[in-house]
Amino acid sequence: MSLLLDTCAAIWITEDASLSNSAVEALKRAGHEGTSIHVSPITAWEIGLLVSRGRVALPVGPEAWFNRLLEAPNVRLSQLPPQVLVASSFLPGEPPRDPADRILAATARAYDLVLITRDNLLLAYSHAGHLKAIQC
Repeated sequence: MSLLLDTCAAIWITEDASLSNSAVEALKRAGHEGTSIHVSPITAWEIGLLVSRGRVALPVGPEAWFNRLLEAPNVRLSQLPPQVLVASSFLPGEPPRDPADRILAATARAYDLVLITRDNLLLAYSHAGHLKAIQC
C-alpha cells in the first residue's frame, strides 16, 4: 500500500506532531516494507503559500524544507502530469472545492495511493467511496 501525504500531514510528520494510530501504523509499515511515501508537487506550492501568508513558520525556507522532506527514507515526489490535473476537474461525487485538495484526490486515485490527511472534506470524500484515505 503506497501512501500520499497531504500538506498538513507532511508538516505534522516533519514536526513529530501526534498522529492517529492508523496513520502511524501505515507509515511504519511503509518503512518496513520499503513502500513509497509520495508527496505531491502541489504540496510545495501549498507550503510556499502557507509561509508567505504567515500561517506556518518553518526553520528553513519552504524550498529547503520541501527538499529535506524528499530526502527522507522512502519519500518520493509523486507525478503530476496534465492527465491528473485534468482529472481533478472531473472527480466523481462531491469532491472538495479547494484546487489543491482536488489535485491530491486525483493523484491518489490515478496512482492507487492511500491519502494520509486530517482534512474533513477529503475524509468525507473517502467515506463516500471515491478515495482511499487514512485520518492522521
